[in-house]
Amino acid sequence: MKLKRLLVGALLLLSGLHVTAQDTQMNDFISQLMARMTVEEKLGQMNLLPGTSATTGELKNSPLMQLIAQGKLGTILNQKGVDGIRQLQDAAVKKSRLGIPLLVGMDVIHGYETIFPIPLGMSCSWDLAAIEQAARIAAKEATADGICWTYSPMVDIALDARWGRIAEGNGEDPFLGSRIAEALVRGYQGNYGPENMMACVKHYALYGGAEAGRDYNTVDMSHIRMYNQFFPPYQAAAKAGAGSFMTSFNIVDYTPATANRWLIDDVLRKQWQWDGFVVTDYGAIAEMMKHGLGNLPQVSALALKAGTDMDMCAEGFIGTLEQSLKEGKVTMAEIDQACRRVLEAKYKLGLFQNPYRFIDKKRRATDIYTTEHKQAARNLAAESFVLLKNQDQLLPLKKQGKIALIGPMAHNRANMAGTWAPTADNSKYITLKEAMEQALAGKATVSYAQGCNFTSDSTLQKDGGFYRATPFKDSELLKREALAIAKDADVIVCAMGESAEMSGESSSRATLEMFDVQRELLQALLQLDKPVVVLNFAGRPTVLSWEQAHVPAILQVWFGGSEAGDAICDVLFGDKVPSGKLTTSMPQVTGQEPLYYNYLPTGRPVGEDRKEFQKFSSNYFDVRNDPLYPFGYGLSYTTFAYSDVTLNGRTAQVTVTNTGNYDADEIVQLYIHDVVASITRPVKELKGFERIHLKKGESKVVKFEITDDLLKFYNSQLDYVLEPGDFEIMIGPNSSLKHLKKAVLTIQ
Repeated sequence: MKLKRLLVGALLLLSGLHVTAQDTQMNDFISQLMARMTVEEKLGQMNLLPGTSATTGELKNSPLMQLIAQGKLGTILNQKGVDGIRQLQDAAVKKSRLGIPLLVGMDVIHGYETIFPIPLGMSCSWDLAAIEQAARIAAKEATADGICWTYSPMVDIALDARWGRIAEGNGEDPFLGSRIAEALVRGYQGNYGPENMMACVKHYALYGGAEAGRDYNTVDMSHIRMYNQFFPPYQAAAKAGAGSFMTSFNIVDYTPATANRWLIDDVLRKQWQWDGFVVTDYGAIAEMMKHGLGNLPQVSALALKAGTDMDMCAEGFIGTLEQSLKEGKVTMAEIDQACRRVLEAKYKLGLFQNPYRFIDKKRRATDIYTTEHKQAARNLAAESFVLLKNQDQLLPLKKQGKIALIGPMAHNRANMAGTWAPTADNSKYITLKEAMEQALAGKATVSYAQGCNFTSDSTLQKDGGFYRATPFKDSELLKREALAIAKDADVIVCAMGESAEMSGESSSRATLEMFDVQRELLQALLQLDKPVVVLNFAGRPTVLSWEQAHVPAILQVWFGGSEAGDAICDVLFGDKVPSGKLTTSMPQVTGQEPLYYNYLPTGRPVGEDRKEFQKFSSNYFDVRNDPLYPFGYGLSYTTFAYSDVTLNGRTAQVTVTNTGNYDADEIVQLYIHDVVASITRPVKELKGFERIHLKKGESKVVKFEITDDLLKFYNSQLDYVLEPGDFEIMIGPNSSLKHLKKAVLTIQ
């Protein structure tokens, strides 16, 4: 019997050697394979379970190995390392009846072992080439360690900074989010070569619209809003050829996304003509029982019939669908279609040609955390930082004198990489203190003190730390140590904000201000009347109104990844000029959330920059409507001047001049406003951008072609239309109207 299994597996592998990527040959190959599969084996291909970090001996006899050998498990997730993955693949190829290879997935979110900035940080670079390179490097490293499928990119539009998973996405804008989604898919998948892995677009759909910014919460919105504001990045990723999509935990039209036939089959597959496979989020099928949709057999059948192909960790498909088939509640055609899509993914990845294609110990030794990869991560991290304030040109700091480095993120190795970095090796990464000592060696002295805990509440700090809790220490002692070194310093650098796990999944915050004990320390340091720089670590937009009013310089550093320490020093000391621009609006107070620049007008509007309360208009009486820092905002060590906008037919152009003293990059942004339309349209919408480099004194003409597609929208009938009329064309350094140059384009 064992010999028969080996021969069958060998025949499958030999068959794979003679097929190509052409659809007809793939279909023939898979049809022949499926004709030999039992119902249980088909359901096994639709079953996804987590791997294990067990030792080699334990793994050989684990329940996971037994399920694979029995043909009941076709995909695993979160198994790291070529040795363990090889054993699991051996079980699939050599021990299962048909020898169908495993698909191996992992949360490779912003790098594998070379960790890039969190996705929200990366998006603030507006550097599509660098973002694509980051995904390509992540794929190269992951595939060198046996992984061939990543649960990325996360392309949810996120409008509420309270939602922790805003850290994992690309901000609030659908146009920029779409371009980044395309870049990430290209970077991960390439041409499905041996150094590429399959992308999984998530969370489909609307997860970023969770009410109150609370994770896993209700989402409810109109279809017009879905199509115009939330759907574009998903559609862009689908058109870019993403191999898989992941359903979201939330409801859509009062139906959980995992069981929403309209969402999966009608929109994703029919309207967008996408042909990959759909996997649930972790345990999502079982969670539908808590939504009130029935028991496990019922919700599993609902998910299958809606077009979901793979069950992640609920064991609903493998455990109930065979009986549901006998009872006529699902059809064989529905099971076959789901199984086929999973097998097609394995085919596209080349696993039928070579199940061990991504299991190469030589690559593990040479392709992970290389010098080249580290430099790319360092460069992108520097581009992701956003200079929010720089009073009297305090930055860049000179490499001289005495510098006091203070704060809970100043020497915190475990938190530097940021949230959603399960494959990181934190022991390899340099802290900010270590990086600063290296950068200033022989030129300046660095004194360090932690200064404070993240919060004064030990329970809150523990809950916010979760995977990597920071030890809670004596607050008064920490403060005394900080003040002692600060008194003797020429300049004070404060590394403050959130810890890594205070953003990300299940890390929603009801208040976004700097935590109490950090604010108290900052106040005490400012009373010393010395230059103070705040490095704000965060996985979300936070409230910095007090800091903006009192601190001379603020640099938003997000979580910059494995090379964050060196990258921060590059910018802090002027080896690189900050160029990041916000991809989320940063509020004055938490109560403004959800806050976003491309809002719809009201019948009683209040203009931007209004300083006083206006009765019987759409505003608060205790705070103005505007953000503290608008979408697209970011300062530089130099300054830029914009000419007026000129239109030549459909071509809009401006001349941008570097009027300061540093060579630097500028991100030129194009916005439009549809003045009169059949439905209400946003006050402004990003429709183009270009990252340019200008030497000091240099000018450059930047042109944007205004295509029909940039002016179209989904109307009340959900038709994608271009309506004639006037369009305001606005170009400038950020979304604030006072910084935008304007012209009017008339479409006949």
